[in-house]
Order: sequence, then structure tokens, then C-alpha cells
Amino acid sequence: MHHLALLALAGLILCACGPKPGPPADPASLAPTDVRLAGLYEDSCKACHVNPQSGAPLAHDAKAWAPRWKQGEEVLMDHVIQGYKAMPATGQCAACTPDDFQALTRFMAGKS
Repeated sequence: MHHLALLALAGLILCACGPKPGPPADPASLAPTDVRLAGLYEDSCKACHVNPQSGAPLAHDAKAWAPRWKQGEEVLMDHVIQGYKAMPATGQCAACTPDDFQALTRFMAGKS
């Protein structure tokens, strides 16, 4: 029994040392692995989603994306397509399909 308690304590200590939720050290270095999506991201999403002053949730910032993701993917897609607050409709990506919007949003939220 004592060994199990030590093992559990060691696990908690290791978890505490893991990466903390929040923006990555360099969000500008991130890009989708799919070449086409990477191009769409570079042309439309990246300007705001790597700039902390934009007010947009930074790419792969788990803490910023969590409340948005909690609303559901359908709500997120509606915000992307219709626009929401400072987010322009379609993120100004005229070449994006609904599947592209979904894939790009999942990428930025760290869900891909």
C-alpha cells in the first residue's frame, strides 16, 4: 500500500512539472502540417492568431481556446463564418471551404 502512495505522489509531481496551459513560446512558428491548410492559415488566420494585441485567441493557447471550445464546434463554426466581435466573417478567407474552416479552427485550438 505504501508503494502505491509513493507511486501516486511521483505521478502528481511529474504532472506538475509538465507544460502549463497557455500560449506556446512562439505561436508564429506554428503551422498546419497539410500544405494547403498551411497556406490558408498563413494568408488569413495567422495575422491575428499569433498577435497577442489582436484580442484573438493565440494558436495552440489551450487556456484561451478552452471556453470557446466549450461552446461547441457548431458555435465556433458559426462565429468563423458569420463573424463575431472583432473576427471578420470567414476570417477573410475567400478560398476556405467549410471543411477548411473546421480544420483550421481545430488546428488553432490545438485539437487537430
